[in-house]
Amino acid sequence: QMHLVESGGGLVQAGGSLRLSCAVSGRTFNSYTRGWFRQAPGKERELVAAISWSGVSTGYADSVKGRFSISRDNAKNTVYLQMNSLKSEDTAVYYCAAALRDGGYYWRPSSQYEYDTWGQGTQVTVSS
Repeated sequence: QMHLVESGGGLVQAGGSLRLSCAVSGRTFNSYTRGWFRQAPGKERELVAAISWSGVSTGYADSVKGRFSISRDNAKNTVYLQMNSLKSEDTAVYYCAAALRDGGYYWRPSSQYEYDTWGQGTQVTVSS
């Protein structure tokens, strides 16, 4: 059974940077599409970024384009989310997820319902 563990969250001032990591224990994830989602208090969970299993296709929410970057290191079984120029509205619990279905070389769904395995979440707080 595969488990996802996020790390790297914390408190940062507006304009600062953080890098989140999502490590895998158990089954390897090399062929799995991965995503980062976030959920702020009182709001729905939303996609932040996704990356195909091949690593060649990435996608971002409009609100983070140009500021966040998703990447993966299959040798380390880890996916990263580099967050720059953070804003107070980025404050949320960030979740890592994996989609076990093979949707193809470029597949990186935006719907949370396509993802089967989730981490426990890591809090990101941006102070203004």
